[in-house]
Amino acid sequence: MAAARTPRRIYLVAGELSGDILGASLMRALKARYPEAEFRGLGGPRMQAEGIHSLFPLEVLSVMGLVEVLKHLPELFRVRRTLREDALAWQPDIMLGIDAPDFNLGLERQLRQAGITTAHYVSPSVWAWRQGRVKGIARSVDAMLTFLPFEAEFYVDHKVPVAFVGHPLADELPLGGDNDRQEARAALQLEEAGGGEVGEVLALLPGSRRNEIRFMGATFLDAAQRLVEERPELLVLIPAATPERRVQLETLLAERPALQGRAVLLDGQAREAMLASDVVLLASGTAALEAMLCHRSMLVGYRMAPMTHTIAKFMVKTQWISLPNLIAQESLVPELIQDEASVEAISARLSAMLDDDQGRANLEARFSEMHRILQRDASRRAVDAIEALVAGRELPASVLPDVLRETR
Repeated sequence: MAAARTPRRIYLVAGELSGDILGASLMRALKARYPEAEFRGLGGPRMQAEGIHSLFPLEVLSVMGLVEVLKHLPELFRVRRTLREDALAWQPDIMLGIDAPDFNLGLERQLRQAGITTAHYVSPSVWAWRQGRVKGIARSVDAMLTFLPFEAEFYVDHKVPVAFVGHPLADELPLGGDNDRQEARAALQLEEAGGGEVGEVLALLPGSRRNEIRFMGATFLDAAQRLVEERPELLVLIPAATPERRVQLETLLAERPALQGRAVLLDGQAREAMLASDVVLLASGTAALEAMLCHRSMLVGYRMAPMTHTIAKFMVKTQWISLPNLIAQESLVPELIQDEASVEAISARLSAMLDDDQGRANLEARFSEMHRILQRDASRRAVDAIEALVAGRELPASVLPDVLRETR
């Protein structure tokens, strides 16, 4: 009997910064089990440090919004064609798209039709809008690997092979008392940055993409400036996701003199900023999940191009946009979207949250429980699923009714 195939050649295609982080963690888990594994495709600096041969820089897929994507379609088609031809020539044991579903699912479908095993890591928001896409997903992948239990439930209902693996970020952050505010503040040397004893701290994360800073950066900083004027001891931590985002934020900060001496611009260190904070102000996305896993209260504010927002209003089928609310299926986290995300509304809501010590403590306790549900050694479970797919075995049992009920 021939030996079962193992994943030795793995083609990975990640989209934007969060995909690079997830891809690097998955690569480490794959190399731990298969030291001889080779990686090609598209990844950022973290994945490249783990050994992927990336044909393009990560930023090539970092396009935001429905309307904005249209301007970049010729380049995106060229990139996908190049990756397809490269994968077909290399003949990997499996191809995994990491997030970036509009790009990756098409590539996965083409490769699967050519006989290559495919899977997708990070479910698209098919449960929220354009649910008919699930038929295309079924044609594109041999399995969907989901991070969140309600996503797995959706695929089970639609008879798409799925493995609920938990979330890698939940594995990185501790469940217990190690999510320590004072320790994080000391590590960031906030007493020195703030010129004395640290009082209240706001972590401000307007996004990792250029257009997110464009749409939300000024509003977030104006709201922070108003808060600082009302609460002179407030310290504002602003992580810059990349050197390019730092330049954008430096320009915006220079126009707001009231923040001088009260705002600390960090290179990365978003997690440290969240852990050090009392409240987090952020654009929706993976950052909201990370703030939840840091057990920190948050306010989500989000704006997009007006035409994109108009289209989205007709297409989105869910009540919430932030992952903590979607996981809980209730409004745990305030969301201010589009016109509601004004300077006045954001600053007033943040001020009320800073004044409500008991409310923040209650929410932090709830987030700790949600963290427990998602902490399942995700990268190892993903490798289990990849191994089964490559060997032609059934996926490991991974969607348990009690897990699904725990989130309600």
